[in-house]
Amino acid sequence: MAPMSTIKTVCVYCGSGPGTNPHFTEGAKAFGKALAENNIRLVYGGGSLGLMGSVATSVLDHGGTVTGIIPEFLRKRENALTRVQEMIVTPDMHERKRLMFERSDAFVALPGGVGTLEELVEQLTWKQLGRHAKPVLLANFDNFWEPLFSLLSHMRQTEFIRAGLSVDILKADRVEEILPKLKAAVAQLAEAEKQLSPDVARKL
Repeated sequence: MAPMSTIKTVCVYCGSGPGTNPHFTEGAKAFGKALAENNIRLVYGGGSLGLMGSVATSVLDHGGTVTGIIPEFLRKRENALTRVQEMIVTPDMHERKRLMFERSDAFVALPGGVGTLEELVEQLTWKQLGRHAKPVLLANFDNFWEPLFSLLSHMRQTEFIRAGLSVDILKADRVEEILPKLKAAVAQLAEAEKQLSPDVARKL
């Protein structure tokens, strides 16, 4: 199996609020620590609030590196985190998501709201359509994502997710499982499969 360093960057999607369960914040902080300890750069939405702030601050507090990517109109609303080593300000959400994709080797969704879900589903859609082969993982802290897994199962049963159009998604119930599962998945990818061509990106 390839060494963990084969994953150099991980994009994290998560809530700009903390949610009601303290385990969500604890998990975000623990994952940030794990990223730093494994010398994996965090790519995230750039804010300092909620789970976004928790994971990014934890990476920085443990000596890791962070790239924040935030659209101009959200800089004040989400209190852009000024401590990060790299902050990219984009003109819109589309450019933000494109850069987050291009700069990441894998994607992890922590608990979050509609924005987290939208970014996650976009990556799953692109993957389902063969636009990329990067691993996508749901951090299922305290079963947060179980309703989505149930919905995906329902979509399969009703054949809206048909044979040959599977949704390839990883699940980790504990922080300690996340990087090993990403490691195993990314080790199977050829370097060429991890790149979305600029021509394809412009058409999405």
